[in-house]
Amino acid sequence: MGRHENVRRVGDYLAERGLVERQVLDSAAEVARSSGAQIGEVLVAIGAVDSQALTRALADLWGMPYVETARTASALTDADLAAADVDTVLQQGWLPLETRADGSRVVAVIDEPDELQRDAIRAVLGVEPFLVLADRWEFQQTVLDLYGAQLRDKASLGLWGRSPAQSARTVLVPWQRVALVVGLVLVALAVWFTPHGVVVTLSVLVGLAFLIGTGFKFWASIRGARMERVARTEPAALAALRDDELPRYTVLVPVYKEANIVANLIENLGALDYPAHKLEVLILVEEDDTETRAAAEAANPPSHFRFITVPAGAPQTKPKACNVGLEFATGELLVIYDAEDKPEPDQLKKAVLAFREAGEELVCVQAALNYFNAEENPLTRMFTLEYSFWFDYMLPGLEYNRLAIPLGGTSNHFRISGLRRLGGWDPFNVTEDADLGIRASAEGLRVGVIDSTTYEEANTSYPNFVRQRSRWIKGYMQTTLVHLRQPFRLVRVAGLRQTLSFLFLVGGTPATFLAVPLLYAVFLASLLLEPHQLDVLFPGWVLWLSLFNLGVGSALMIYVSMMGAFKRRRYGLVLWGLANPFYWLLHSVAAYKALWQLITKPHYWEKTAHGLTGVTAHLTPQPTLRTEGAGA
Repeated sequence: MGRHENVRRVGDYLAERGLVERQVLDSAAEVARSSGAQIGEVLVAIGAVDSQALTRALADLWGMPYVETARTASALTDADLAAADVDTVLQQGWLPLETRADGSRVVAVIDEPDELQRDAIRAVLGVEPFLVLADRWEFQQTVLDLYGAQLRDKASLGLWGRSPAQSARTVLVPWQRVALVVGLVLVALAVWFTPHGVVVTLSVLVGLAFLIGTGFKFWASIRGARMERVARTEPAALAALRDDELPRYTVLVPVYKEANIVANLIENLGALDYPAHKLEVLILVEEDDTETRAAAEAANPPSHFRFITVPAGAPQTKPKACNVGLEFATGELLVIYDAEDKPEPDQLKKAVLAFREAGEELVCVQAALNYFNAEENPLTRMFTLEYSFWFDYMLPGLEYNRLAIPLGGTSNHFRISGLRRLGGWDPFNVTEDADLGIRASAEGLRVGVIDSTTYEEANTSYPNFVRQRSRWIKGYMQTTLVHLRQPFRLVRVAGLRQTLSFLFLVGGTPATFLAVPLLYAVFLASLLLEPHQLDVLFPGWVLWLSLFNLGVGSALMIYVSMMGAFKRRRYGLVLWGLANPFYWLLHSVAAYKALWQLITKPHYWEKTAHGLTGVTAHLTPQPTLRTEGAGA
């Protein structure tokens, strides 16, 4: 039977049962025909019929018993569940229930079965299945309840079990421990025999690390400026997209202790310009966070919003929650949003076009991030300057040169097939996003950017900023250690340019922040001490080299910060770029805290509080992009 005939058959049955008015049904049938969707999906998405009522009606139409899986599954034993693992259950869409007196097995399915599915079930169970129909969402919740331990272990240990070398569960592998011990011994011996030489060498290395780190960011940003006047998404191509061309899209939203802002989240995601029947929004709530779930349910989310309870267990991190969500995702594409996010409405469609125009090697595209409360206080101003140059210039520069892109924590759009190929997120890495971007490059895949912005809440609190930034920097340290475990393989697969880019950016960022206080101390010493007093520490050439590195590196970062303000037309922030050296002191505090935590509690997730701003989120108009020519 063709799709159109099936739409008419199901629609007529629902109308005869009085579940849907004929006028609503005709409109939904037209949407289903034009978009290639099931009419039931359309009716549920627009709220015309409840999912369970629809499933009951379909069971009658298809001549199948309806089952409430939550009630039936409560009597199942571990032996019953051992008949099929969670991967089989979720991928094939069936759940074994009780055994009947005649030896057949009751099996819940979520769609009209065919002989191929019957054969697949029979092959796994070894007995004849007696098929019953279950509501799709109740089915998923039942799977989560029954297989919670399996899902938790897979989400936590899946990447580590598949490829221990790619997981940050182990901080240092044996050869890295040996190298660290040997290095510390050599440094101790050098301090004992030639302390002056150590001071000179350390000063030179610190200054060079600072200059290389800032210089690479400046170079990438200038390269990114070549993309400034290029419209990545043609408005005509965006307007020409038809619903039947759009793939199913999954939105994952991990939340924890976000009861104060989750209602805003539901409103913001509800504004996405994408057909509701091709969109599923999975809100990932930790098992112990009943307050956030209650607040989200009280916000009366649309029917395509669903809740996934993340099973409790260490590590309790955002990437573990995302891995659980990935198990239930049914989309072809997937995006991550944070609780405070307000994405531009057409962002998903822009990602669709980006994936369509690229080959399968493009596994992810990153939307720009910026802040809706940029002018709230000095910290939010500096945060906005930093994000503006990072996402508007530096990441496009990395893409322009086909270099590894460390993802931001949100608005990452993935091909689900590629994401699963990579093994999902590393729950032991506290910047799982940056790690995943580098891992994609290390596996020969590509990450790009799209010209769309997601607005977030900039940190208004200095202690909160240090907590957040220390986690990010610790994650960069973890990512550096992980991807240097097999340096020769990294160079062979990703190439020397990609490897150097990774070292300069992901390894260089923590190194730069750690170097800042030492260079500032040299600068202050040059102001307060006489030249002959400084000669006791190091020769004059070392002093001038350190000051040169500090001055040039700081000037470069001030310049790119100002570039970001101009790009966003936030001209009032331009002069705030001069405060960048002071802003970096905050990063240094966070960097030394990150280094200490890497030693003492490497997998601890430093929670960032949201909802502290007094500014209401709104979308800032974007600069008009011109398409004639491309140049810095």
